[in-house]
Amino acid sequence: MKRMIDLFGSFALIIIFSPIMLLIVLMIRIGMGSPILFKQIRPGLYGKPFCIYKFRTMIDKKDKNGNMLPGKLRLTKLGIFLRKYSLDEIPQLFNVIKGDISLVGPRPLLMEYLPIYSKEQARRHEVKPGITGWAQVNGRNSISWEEKFNLDVWYVNNHSLFLDLKIILLTIKKVFKKEGVSAKGHYSMEDFKGVNRGSGNQH
Repeated sequence: MKRMIDLFGSFALIIIFSPIMLLIVLMIRIGMGSPILFKQIRPGLYGKPFCIYKFRTMIDKKDKNGNMLPGKLRLTKLGIFLRKYSLDEIPQLFNVIKGDISLVGPRPLLMEYLPIYSKEQARRHEVKPGITGWAQVNGRNSISWEEKFNLDVWYVNNHSLFLDLKIILLTIKKVFKKEGVSAKGHYSMEDFKGVNRGSGNQH
């Protein structure tokens, strides 16, 4: 049933958002050039890698030594707008159709985080990741990693179709209110460094 809802919902949303997607593609092409999409390998169900799709929000800007500048210096005004309203996430609907992710589930993070999760935190991979999730509607990037992972594991233990519907409705509300887009002092979320390892720069 969850897979049927994922397929129906993602196809419906792609049709609804198709004019917006076309406009975003044109704006990125004019403002940043190619590529249009940002692609990155992320861990899916049970940590199995897959390629996630997002609209590109950064330019490939380097310093005088040829090193890539930090993300906050490469994020464009268009990119800030896309992230503020979560429009950069729309291409992940194609990931849902492919079966890589679900509409609702713990957000797929970075592959390099896999070895540094605690045993309990790693349980977030017992279900498919999602475009939105319980942690996203309860603080998103404004809460700590510990709080986020606790919410992810709570979802693993309690997920249901009713809860998924509730999360989808809450996500719509959060997007319009632009809540939790970034952590304090960061343009998105600081790096996860593992249990009791502190934190660092954001990707």
